[in-house]
Amino acid sequence: MLDTALHIGIEHPDFLWIALPAFLTFVSGLVLGARAEQIREWTGTDTADTAE
Repeated sequence: MLDTALHIGIEHPDFLWIALPAFLTFVSGLVLGARAEQIREWTGTDTADTAE
């Protein structure tokens, strides 16, 4: 287990500065993807399906 932790770079001095923004970006993408329809309604953007 320790070999894996060392291999993925947990002991890197800037690990938190790398992992935290990556995690926040991932979560933001999940939230935006889950709420995409509501965001389209708020902005008034039509999709190709509704334009037909």
